[in-house]
Amino acid sequence: MSQTRVEGTIRKALSGFYYVQTEQTLVTCRARGKFRYQKVTPLVGDRVAIALQPDGSGSLVEILPRRNAFQRPAVANLDQLVIIASGAVPVSDPFLLDRIISLAERKGCEPILCINKWDLVPAQQLLETYRAAGIPALPVSAVTGLGIDQLRGLLAGKISAFTGNSGVGKSSLLNALDPAFGLATGEISEKLGRGRHTTRHVELFPLAGGLIADTPGFSAFDQEKGADPVEQEALARSFREFRPYLGQCRFVGCAHVKEQGCAVLAARDAGKIVPSRHESYVRLYELARENKPWGKN
Repeated sequence: MSQTRVEGTIRKALSGFYYVQTEQTLVTCRARGKFRYQKVTPLVGDRVAIALQPDGSGSLVEILPRRNAFQRPAVANLDQLVIIASGAVPVSDPFLLDRIISLAERKGCEPILCINKWDLVPAQQLLETYRAAGIPALPVSAVTGLGIDQLRGLLAGKISAFTGNSGVGKSSLLNALDPAFGLATGEISEKLGRGRHTTRHVELFPLAGGLIADTPGFSAFDQEKGADPVEQEALARSFREFRPYLGQCRFVGCAHVKEQGCAVLAARDAGKIVPSRHESYVRLYELARENKPWGKN
């Protein structure tokens, strides 16, 4: 019996099942064994080809070319990564934010910073730091509705993922954007000072003509296993405020860490680059240098 092949987008992955949105309907699929043999994991957001079965289920037969792919959050083909931060408990670590932003930039994905709980702590300095770096940043509050309409406009027509450390209010913001989401919102653990992991899987939800992924929260941002090596120039370019000065240093191959004649350092000293952002770059540079071939010289 011939099978009908159709294309769609994986909206949810859970317990070995993939829920694929086609033009007509949502199809529950299993992946064929070749993916396990090839050690390829289908991701939420993947454009895929499926074979429809007579009972209405499907078999995932091909993953179409990806624009990008992330391991944490486990999602593919993102237009933008919405990073939720907070000046209230749990207070966001700027280095963690910079690490996520750097990854997004290297993946060709627009980072957007939302500073939630503005009604509790208006983290003005954090906001100004990222606006000065050229990162879209906005104050929001899932409680008062501050910034919700602006955020909804940024999401329109895009495939986005929400991410950030646990407890900053990702699910609460999604509920504020559209109460129909009805997502569970965890309480802040007083003992740990961080949120419980209320989101257990990645799922794409339709909103404003686009799709949004809420993702499991995390307390630490691990370097992606199996990720491509981070080239020195790519790391520097992932800090967008560095870009006007790259190629202007006195010496070729400048690391932009402590070298004489470094245009990036001169810009930092002139107040054109926020020192905390440069400090994050140096930490990421040292981490990459320890593990990558270009650091062994």
